[in-house]
Parts: sequence; C-alpha cells; structure tokens
Amino acid sequence: MLRLKLPTDPRWVTIVEENIPEILTDHAWCEQKAATNAISLTVNFPEYIDLVKAMLELAQEELEHFKMVHDIIIKRNFKLGFERKDSYVNELYGFVRKGHQRHIVLVDRLLFSAMIEARSCERFKVLSENIKDKELSAFYYELMISEAGHYTMFLKLAKQYAAGLDVDKRWQEFLDFEATVIAKYGNKETIHG
Repeated sequence: MLRLKLPTDPRWVTIVEENIPEILTDHAWCEQKAATNAISLTVNFPEYIDLVKAMLELAQEELEHFKMVHDIIIKRNFKLGFERKDSYVNELYGFVRKGHQRHIVLVDRLLFSAMIEARSCERFKVLSENIKDKELSAFYYELMISEAGHYTMFLKLAKQYAAGLDVDKRWQEFLDFEATVIAKYGNKETIHG
C-alpha cells in the first residue's frame, strides 16, 4: 500500500530499544510537528474548504497523539526532552516545489505530508512487530493504523486539488527521492533517524 522503495531494516529496533526515552521524546516532537504542519496548510491555503476542515481535525488528532506519547513518558518516569531537528524531514522538504502556481505548491506540500506519514506508518509497523516492550508494541500498532489513514487522506487531497497535474507521476518522483534520503538514515533512536 505505501509503495516505499526502501524498507526499514528491523535491526533499527535494536537501536531504539537501547534508548527508549530518546525515541519517545523524538516521537512526541514528531507529533507536534505534524500538528504544526496541518495548521500551516490551513494558514497558507484557507480558500480550500475541504482542506481546512481536514487539517483542523488532523491538528487536533496529532496533538492528542503528542499527549499520548507524553503520558507514556511520564508513566515511565522519563522527562520530555527538548525538540529535536529532523534532518530527514528537512531534506524531504527541499524537494517541495516553491514559487509556482498555488495549486502546484499545494499539491507538493500534500505529497510531502503524505510521504512523512507513509514513512512514519512503516516505522511504526516495524516497531510494533519487533520491539520487545509489549505496551509499546501495541501502542505503535494503533498509531500505524492512524498514520495509514493520514497518508491516504493527503494523497486524496492532492488529487482533489491537482487541477490537471499528474499527481501519480509526481508521487512517483517523491517515492524515488525519498529512497535516496532514507538510505542515509536508520542508525539512530529516532522515528526517522
């Protein structure tokens, strides 16, 4: 379904298991950034009614996910660390076309968002299937399902607002580019690292 070109090596989970507080902090901030992205899309493209409705709901859901991760952090007597830079996301964002007609920029922003959701979904699946911690396994399984829904929503919106653009072709370009980016990662206890 996700059509990602380069799957995550399950051995990444071993790295994650060595520093659970770090993966939880990184994950919490990923959820915050996802909420911020949804708000940013609303602010930058307010004329698209369906988009605004979807993004407002998504921002609320992503903040709820942030709270869920934070609750696990507190329950385990960890502390939420400071926000982390996400080099993977920053590299992907560089692929988004800027300075074009609004609908082209919007489609790219939606595909960029879909890509992050797809990779997060895939990482959550790997975690749910391989982490020894039963609570986190169940938690990441639930979030995997949620991320899959976000991924498909962003693709659907991209097609809705395409205005003649070949979204499937551009999505393929994103998939190809993402494979070159993710190949550099997978060796840190972060969601995209």
